[in-house]
Amino acid sequence: MTPRDPIAQLPTHEVLNTPPHMGDQDLWAGDRALRHWAAQSGAAAHMGHMAEAGQAFGRDETFEKAAQANRYDPELRAFDRYGMRLNAVEFHPAYHDLMALAVTSMAHNFAWHHQGDAGHVGQSLLTYMFAQPEGGVLCPMAMTYSVPPSLRFTPALEAEWMPRILSTDYDRRDIPAPEKSGALMGMFMTEKQGGSDVRANSTMARPEGAATGNGAAYLLTGHKFFCSAPMCDAFLVLANTEGCGLSCFLVPRWRPDGTRNALYLQRLKDKLGNRSNASSEMEFLDTYGTMVGDEGRGVRTIIEMVNGNRLFCAMGSAGIMRQALVQALHHCAHRSAFQKRLIAQPLMQNVLADMAIEVEGALALGLRVAQAMDNAMSDPAEAALARIGTAVAKYWNCKRCPVLVAEALECHGGPGYIEESIMPRLYREAPLNSIWEGSGNVMGLDVLRAMAREPEGIAACLAEVELARGLHPQLDRALEELKDELGDIAGLEGRMRSVTELLALCLQGALLLRFGDSAVAEAFCASRLGARYRGAFGTLPKGCDLEAIIARAMPG
Repeated sequence: MTPRDPIAQLPTHEVLNTPPHMGDQDLWAGDRALRHWAAQSGAAAHMGHMAEAGQAFGRDETFEKAAQANRYDPELRAFDRYGMRLNAVEFHPAYHDLMALAVTSMAHNFAWHHQGDAGHVGQSLLTYMFAQPEGGVLCPMAMTYSVPPSLRFTPALEAEWMPRILSTDYDRRDIPAPEKSGALMGMFMTEKQGGSDVRANSTMARPEGAATGNGAAYLLTGHKFFCSAPMCDAFLVLANTEGCGLSCFLVPRWRPDGTRNALYLQRLKDKLGNRSNASSEMEFLDTYGTMVGDEGRGVRTIIEMVNGNRLFCAMGSAGIMRQALVQALHHCAHRSAFQKRLIAQPLMQNVLADMAIEVEGALALGLRVAQAMDNAMSDPAEAALARIGTAVAKYWNCKRCPVLVAEALECHGGPGYIEESIMPRLYREAPLNSIWEGSGNVMGLDVLRAMAREPEGIAACLAEVELARGLHPQLDRALEELKDELGDIAGLEGRMRSVTELLALCLQGALLLRFGDSAVAEAFCASRLGARYRGAFGTLPKGCDLEAIIARAMPG
């Protein structure tokens, strides 16, 4: 822990002009924009839970445990001392403390405890807040949150596993799931030869007995190249069945007879960031699994889980950006240069306000998609918006995150570049969500496919932007440009990144204009939708109310 009373008077000099230790943060009460957009998104009934979570997630102790969990990497224990196969991973105690905090706060299942009552919005609020101290723990939280829609394809599995998923007990024991007080779930798709092209998978599945198809037992043989959170209790896995192509299987860590399943961990990945979260390579050899959904429809089955993970990525990136901004604001509010606080310097004000606009736009977009997911069961237009909006928000929030974190790090200068600061960890975490659950190209192509297969999705997005027509000339111009881009089908595939970007910016601008703070909305449209915008921070045009924007973003 950081000393509460460090010594400033050193033998050779006195330590001056350095920011004080930040201490506890209240990630809920101290974030005006978060509370505003939570209420706007229909989560008024969840304010009490979010207030408690925001205090717990933001404690100095939580941030310190996150630092420890990332400093002391997980270790593979493939065998015990007698040579018996364990296929287990050991973690620093701080990791387990963080996992317990996340699970008891419902960071993995809030949506399913509050179906029909802004559950996905509440889930996204928890993601946004927990991502600020620690991203690695969110991986098993994201996958567990995302799996229920896929389980619905096989009611017997849903009935067996949903009570375990709905538990708020963190049970770290490596024992059969029926003996545990709660369970977490993961997803393994990627193979060496395929990467994002999951249809290139080579893992094969054959029936264990006479029964075949949905709900039947199979034995899987093959490999998976990127298996994160391998200590979860069960995993959704893709494998080929003879003559039918890819199918989806639920693969538990333990077989129904109480013996260890054949999940052979080969090694742990030495990753750039997200180091608290174990990511492994795994081989299957007659590994027990139960088919989920119809045979040969594995991608269709597992994509329901992927979509939830993508929203998690979008909101996690927004949370990382928020914490990077908070760190920059704190530093600049206490550091002076040229006889002025940095936060009073005009160009630094432009940088900080510009980052604040980016964070609020990302938050508004992610929560609007979550709100659409909540409304999807009763409103086809909202369901269409949720399907395409997930890819759009995932693409844009995750793309902007590394750029913003780099700018926030630059606000600190040298002190932000040393490991005692949180900034290097945020910087290493920042690119992750853009890579996991579909890279930028995959997201752009998903939007393109949705345009062809579900044109109502694009129609829903355009209708959402149309609601803000007339509120700002730059948005009106951008909307017409977007329509022109969508109508020009020649070479559209090669332009899908720019089309997805423009779609995201139009949605963000419309939301900010209709429901947001006027100073933030004006600056967003004047910059992001203006003709001269190039994406660098600190380039807001004249006339923007920088001080008002910064005041709104300052942690309380």
